[in-house]
Amino acid sequence: MVKNEDMDVILQKAQTLIEAMPYIKKFNGKTIVVKYGGSAMLDEQLKYNVIQDVAMLKLVGLKPVIVHGGGKEISKWIDTLGMETHFEKGLRVTDEPTLEVAEMVLNKVNKSLVGLMSEVGLKAVGISGKDAGLLKCKKKLAGDSDIGYVGQVTQTDASVLTALMDADFIPVICPIGLGEDDNHAYNINADDCACAVAKALNAEKLVFLTDIEGVFTDPNDKKTLISAMTIDEAQSLIDNGVVGGGMLPKLGNCIEAMQNGVSRVHILDGRLTHCLLLEFYTEKGIGTAIMGNDAE
Repeated sequence: MVKNEDMDVILQKAQTLIEAMPYIKKFNGKTIVVKYGGSAMLDEQLKYNVIQDVAMLKLVGLKPVIVHGGGKEISKWIDTLGMETHFEKGLRVTDEPTLEVAEMVLNKVNKSLVGLMSEVGLKAVGISGKDAGLLKCKKKLAGDSDIGYVGQVTQTDASVLTALMDADFIPVICPIGLGEDDNHAYNINADDCACAVAKALNAEKLVFLTDIEGVFTDPNDKKTLISAMTIDEAQSLIDNGVVGGGMLPKLGNCIEAMQNGVSRVHILDGRLTHCLLLEFYTEKGIGTAIMGNDAE
């Protein structure tokens, strides 16, 4: 006979499934782009939790696409090799040797994620922006400073991604692209890469996994977390100087993505266990959601 306390747990699990039903129905067959980075890529348990979430999203009918970073891993290998790292306005100066290390490390990270997905039964294919002309770039400047082979995406040909998804594969994208003029490899900021991919696919959702809980009006006061806001409200935060640092370009990417076909953008704390499932399939959700001005 089931004990009362055990029955309470069972009923709670059933209620969670019932709560998720309308969201599962709503998002079935939709494309979601997940920018995967931060601590969720460094901690093995967190990494496994994220992959489990992706597996669940796939099983309930979503079409996930993963774009990953690797900045901390690149820095580690540059230090190991005795090379120097220079930054201009927060952007890594990427000369030829640095680019070689970055591409090597990012491809290593890429195949590691593909292998982990295989362990949980997912069919994933690792590619870079160089493959099939996925991402074309021009040189990105830091103000007026030339920072080397850092790319700004100018063209996105998503045909290779749609072909993979139609064949039931999950694309895992390494943010290296090709120069539109010189055909040289360029390192692309992973947030920029995810934004370009989401726009090209008209994704239902673009998700940024970060090391913060979301967007705050006061970063020192956790009670000021903004759970949901419109594009206009997000732009107002930028215009009024409420947000700064790394959140400033991230919010800019969110707004640009939504102005170009993405239905909704989420900024989530990747350190939180099963953050993707909590945001998509519970009524309360977590993190910050950015939606259209006329959205409910």
